[in-house]
Amino acid sequence: MYAGFDYGTSNCAIGVLNAAESEQTVQLLPIGRAGAYIPSTLYALERELISEFVAHNISDTKVQEGYLRLRKNALAQARSVRREHDILDTEQSLFFGQDAYDQYLTMPEEGYFVKSPKSFLGASGLRPEFVQFFEDLVTAMMQNVKRRAELSVNKVIDHTVIGRPVNFQGINAEESNRQAIEILTTSARRAGFKSVEFLFEPLAAGLDFETKLHQDKTVLVVDVGGGTSDCAMVKMGPSHRHKVERANDFLAHTGERVGGNDLDIQLAGKIMMPLFGLHSLLKNGQPMPSYLFWDAVSTNDVGAQAKFNSLQTGLSLDRLLLDTTEPQLLRRLIQLRHDKQHYHVVRSAEEGKIALSNSNKVTVPLSYIEEGLSCVVDEGQFVEAIERPLSRVMALMKEAIRQAGCQPDLIYVTGGTAKSPAIRQAITKELGAIDVVDGDHFGSVAAGLTVWAQRLYR
Repeated sequence: MYAGFDYGTSNCAIGVLNAAESEQTVQLLPIGRAGAYIPSTLYALERELISEFVAHNISDTKVQEGYLRLRKNALAQARSVRREHDILDTEQSLFFGQDAYDQYLTMPEEGYFVKSPKSFLGASGLRPEFVQFFEDLVTAMMQNVKRRAELSVNKVIDHTVIGRPVNFQGINAEESNRQAIEILTTSARRAGFKSVEFLFEPLAAGLDFETKLHQDKTVLVVDVGGGTSDCAMVKMGPSHRHKVERANDFLAHTGERVGGNDLDIQLAGKIMMPLFGLHSLLKNGQPMPSYLFWDAVSTNDVGAQAKFNSLQTGLSLDRLLLDTTEPQLLRRLIQLRHDKQHYHVVRSAEEGKIALSNSNKVTVPLSYIEEGLSCVVDEGQFVEAIERPLSRVMALMKEAIRQAGCQPDLIYVTGGTAKSPAIRQAITKELGAIDVVDGDHFGSVAAGLTVWAQRLYR
């Protein structure tokens, strides 16, 4: 059996063709707590137990034997951690999706929580041990999704097409893409897929949209996801949809590592971090060092997170507490760091962003930091806060049009972040009176990947 697998920055989804109907349609399988989407999150009682989970859940004996050799030391550490912390073999040690969020929000200062590991796969300069760690993170998440999907259809899924952004990172894009694809391929095979193919995410979203077109069109597909934004100019419609070879139909594609996470981070940094001391003054009249606050909320930056959690940052905060004119604000940042609440703050920013899709002003509660603490955000503040990443998304759209050498007949927007009215308004402002069509903001990529999987594997 084959499936389309959207291993997303924010959510994962997996689709299969529903052959029970007279006309085959894509069915997104119920892998999440309440439907077809599961947040791309993982929580482990201890970080070392991730490798152990992977080892236990590799179904292919030869693949498992190879993995056991490669992770011999890591698995020995896992056994040691179980003894040290008195964690029984029968005790659940890893949690995924909303369950992972629940564990983290209940005990943020304990365990190991990671959100959106896809954001890190193309990071430059990763040492081999970090590449191996990301392989294990991704494998564990893929094993979980594959198991849930197979339970829902009562069949083994052997083959998959996985979505990929045009560029995982903006710097050293070619090397970044190679590294990320190798991690995803290795992880998918350890998760139990016998064959793995990849397709650009905006093209996958376009393929889903194409099934609904009754006339041929040149379409600018804009996929604004959690971690990346990708654009593609594609000829599509009845004359094109049944082709297997589509190279001549794909006129241009652009992509960059900028997406919903960046909007959340900008909102958290610019609107929320002043409550923690950003922009406050030291006793000598100088401003508080801003990097401390941006490191705190830059949850998609491995280096920033390592620096924020370092001993050096802890010592710096202690010194600044003596020098600041507003110690009550900085104490909030110190408490946030101690309780590992930085992911929670960015999640609160994300919830505020989502709420602004239906309201001009929202109140974001921060009572988990301090009783009664909250932050009011209006649409104007949000637009101002996200101006920088939003301008980069608009630049990708215009570059795709430039590469194609023609104007699109219409613009098809998808991806969870594209639901924001600020995105729609910016598109209209930049590109004028071109029809803009909204797709399934969360399911279009998985659906398109499933359509492509049918053409490859049937």
